[in-house]
Amino acid sequence: MLRVMDEIMVGSRPPIELRGHAFLPVAAGALYWEAEDTLIVADLHLEKGAAFAARGMMLPPYDTRDTIRRLAACLEGFAPRRVVALGDSFHRSELAEWLDPGDREELTELQRGRDWYWILGNHDPDLPESIGGFICRSLMIGGISFCHQPSLGPSAAEIAGHLHPVARITRRGEVIRRKCFATDGQRLVMPAFGAYTGGLNVLDDAFSPLFLWHRLKAWMTGKSAVYPLQASMLLPD
Repeated sequence: MLRVMDEIMVGSRPPIELRGHAFLPVAAGALYWEAEDTLIVADLHLEKGAAFAARGMMLPPYDTRDTIRRLAACLEGFAPRRVVALGDSFHRSELAEWLDPGDREELTELQRGRDWYWILGNHDPDLPESIGGFICRSLMIGGISFCHQPSLGPSAAEIAGHLHPVARITRRGEVIRRKCFATDGQRLVMPAFGAYTGGLNVLDDAFSPLFLWHRLKAWMTGKSAVYPLQASMLLPD
């Protein structure tokens, strides 16, 4: 657990400012909103390994357990009263019923004593009530909209997932490509939290309509810290 807990530490880095609110980025890929005592995660893609196995593409069947383990570490570290999962929490809707009994029990235990919101995503648009918590298409807290897919156009006060942003830079001659939080201070797109999730370079055209370029920062995740990078430092794939 000590190694896992090290993953959620953020060192002395400043919080991400979004529309006058302060959010603490977590190296594991979560976001903590202290003023609302809320932990935010996106794109868990639970049971992705099982979905691939059903199609004959064999992956080690440990992604769900690893993702839940890292989520549990974040919850232990912050003990939030509210959790918001920004969609694609399951790789497919029906996979929510396929959870290993041990994984289901742990997920149920993580929800105990707190409000838990499952926002529907494009991979899981029909989640069953049996997963517990509240199921919704979007959520508004403190003037910030929480949704799965970012709305088109700049200046939306929202936190979204879906795009799995990553940043790429060079440091001392070495190319580094890591998950990141992407924001211009108006909108924030979360990195994917799931163990088997890939990433899309934040310089990809899909991000162009979402941010004001001159204000864009990519908060790159490291092993135990999150590092804010100006857009001018970023490299395409």
